[in-house]
Amino acid sequence: MSSPSLQDALLQWFTQNGRDLPWRRTYLPYHIWISEIMLQQTQMDRVIVYFKRWLDHFPDIAALAAAQEQEVLRLWEGLGYYSRARNILKTAALLCRDHEGALPENHGALLNLPGIGRYTAGAIMSLAFNRRHPIVDANVERLFSRLFNLAAPTKEKHIHNFIWRKADELIPEGKARFFNQGLMELGALVCLPRSPRCDDCPVRNHCEAFALGVVGERPVVGKTKEIIPISMVSGILRHHGKIYIQKRLPDDVWPNLWEFPGGVIEEGETPEQALVREYREETEFAIQGLKKITTIRHSFTRYRVTLHCYHCRLLGSGTEPTLNAAQEFRWADPDELEKFAFSAPHRRLINSLAGGL
Repeated sequence: MSSPSLQDALLQWFTQNGRDLPWRRTYLPYHIWISEIMLQQTQMDRVIVYFKRWLDHFPDIAALAAAQEQEVLRLWEGLGYYSRARNILKTAALLCRDHEGALPENHGALLNLPGIGRYTAGAIMSLAFNRRHPIVDANVERLFSRLFNLAAPTKEKHIHNFIWRKADELIPEGKARFFNQGLMELGALVCLPRSPRCDDCPVRNHCEAFALGVVGERPVVGKTKEIIPISMVSGILRHHGKIYIQKRLPDDVWPNLWEFPGGVIEEGETPEQALVREYREETEFAIQGLKKITTIRHSFTRYRVTLHCYHCRLLGSGTEPTLNAAQEFRWADPDELEKFAFSAPHRRLINSLAGGL
């Protein structure tokens, strides 16, 4: 395999075929950082929308560092994995305190910042500063598993280390920015998980799996985690035109996000029985008048959640809850709900009732 030839072919292809993405118009370190964090676990088309909206609110690191957590979480709402947003806010504060409001052009210093690991640090160093640092995402893993005909899952330690080493060795001097993007872009657009477009691949002559006719067998699939179904229930409690919401605990799932009370439906319970129990356990409220609204299906990590949603009313006159599972509560006007950060399924519930709350 001739590495320079592979490099030249890839660079030429990227020059002609690279997508016009907002952060590629400037390559500003702040833009690269935010886009790379957003792109973790999120599709490109969705990220572009969120990225533009983010910059409208936080045009630079100083503006971000001055923001409140709820403002940041509200803008992040729908991207999931909210620890990413919290780490972005923490990092912005540290950058303003220790680095004059700018991302340092130093790999080790970047790794010391919250939420920035090997991949993100490499992305900032190579894409923003054009420094010679490798980056390996799922697209690069798949591409290299075919280029080098790797006969073991990419997550196995020796394969993982091999891919990172090759990604480093292949970077041409002075062209890290475009070479690394070319690798990821080729994996995203041509070397697809299913039905790879080998006829359009600029490096197929260097691809061992293509030469052997085993592209469809690479990458080797490792063990998959069991999918766990969960049935849950949630209730919108109304009282005198107000809606009860509560803020989740900081060490809980979806920490510091707002919600309508509810929880897991236990064995032998109906959704209605579970909702009455959850309200009693979480708030010590008694509820009545349960009316089914909708069923929402949501996935996160290895869980597949079926969320049964209800309207309900307060039984009795007391409106002060005992917070057994939350840190804060509000009786909010329906039109106020837009300004609070909710988990994705609860925001979907709110949106499904737009105008009907």
